[in-house]
Amino acid sequence: MKNPREAAFEVLLRVETDGSYSNLTLDKVQKENNLQGRDASFCTALVYGVLERQLTLDYIIRQYSSVRLKKIEPKALIILRMGVYQLLYMDSVHSAAAVNESVNLAKKQKLHKASGFINALLRSFVRAELKYTMPLEDDKVKYLSVKFSCPEDIVKLWLTSYPEALVEDMLSAFMGRPELTLRVNTLKTTRERLKADLNDLGVKVEFSPLSENALRISSTGSVESLAPFAKGEMYIQDISSVICSEQVYPKEGERVADVCSAPGSKSFSMALLANDKAQLHSFDLYPHKVELIKKSAKRLGITSINAEVKDALSDNSSLKESFDVVLCDAPCSGLGVIGRKPEIRNKAIEDINSLPDLQYRILENSSKLLKAGGRLFYSTCTLNPKENNEIADKFLKEHSDFEALGLNLNEKIKKGIEEKENQLTLFPHINSTDGFFISAFRKVR
Repeated sequence: MKNPREAAFEVLLRVETDGSYSNLTLDKVQKENNLQGRDASFCTALVYGVLERQLTLDYIIRQYSSVRLKKIEPKALIILRMGVYQLLYMDSVHSAAAVNESVNLAKKQKLHKASGFINALLRSFVRAELKYTMPLEDDKVKYLSVKFSCPEDIVKLWLTSYPEALVEDMLSAFMGRPELTLRVNTLKTTRERLKADLNDLGVKVEFSPLSENALRISSTGSVESLAPFAKGEMYIQDISSVICSEQVYPKEGERVADVCSAPGSKSFSMALLANDKAQLHSFDLYPHKVELIKKSAKRLGITSINAEVKDALSDNSSLKESFDVVLCDAPCSGLGVIGRKPEIRNKAIEDINSLPDLQYRILENSSKLLKAGGRLFYSTCTLNPKENNEIADKFLKEHSDFEALGLNLNEKIKKGIEEKENQLTLFPHINSTDGFFISAFRKVR
């Protein structure tokens, strides 16, 4: 069995070398090593802390290392990041423990040569009066990149897309773990009753001001281990996704397509809004994800969802003009959820630049599913106008059979930038949501 530091190292190594998702890998490794309570909390804090601050940590290590970062053995570099993170950001860890445990971890990984290098570098860091110097603020891109551990390409993208003050507030909001939101299963309970039941289990709960169907929670431990989860009375869904589903708000009897629907939370919310009496088709490309949607729908007691394998770019002739509502939640760069998935910070900008063409083709193909008078919604969990507003504008410009459909927003939802009536960008520091984009259209003929 691995101790918390060893488990954290394994998670970070898998994320780095295999491109694994941090949340799924962390959960798996903790279960494999039976980490619970304080040990699980320490491991979690160390994993997410290192991923979130990786660029800053590398910037600091460069100032102490005589070896170029690219020349440092990858496992040794991960251990150095863990050590510097503990020394700089974890007040509960004594400096001697941080150094010694890092050296021990290196030896367990058979990094015998590197263990001396790790020991020397970390001890130099401990002895230094000024731990590190920041880039000059005159170079805004470099300064913000190091301060908030975000690649320069992404900082530059945001500074050219949004006001500078908004970008700084947004970057700050992405540091630390975001709020966890639950969507209430109104087929089985009420928001008030679920809040009381969770309070009895020691969970801190608040009503969300942005939706009557959502709760904000903390001090939960494993959500899946809570009795209301097992009973199907709730599921995890960020409030931005709840808001998106409530903009769609299908009616009883309507035929609804949820394109690219996995993991299914929007499908579940739409089913609940229609009292489980709409005809919902949840499409996804991957069979294993479709099975997960079916499994979750069964736990929640939702019977109106038909989950099917379907490529969002495939021929729609058999389904053409057969739906009243279509939600197209397109694959995206995920820049709005880097608070939850900090490894996204390290995506290459080239990967992001290739997405708008794919997203537009998916939106166009999905629009063919609609009947005349039908409603079309396009959404992403990213903050990038090229993937968001520009896609929505282009679609209207090139499709005269569609018109803009104004969004019906809760008065407590605040806009961060000026946008058209059928578009909404949600920023993390303004509404305490993930970064998210929603746009709406109506097929007029």
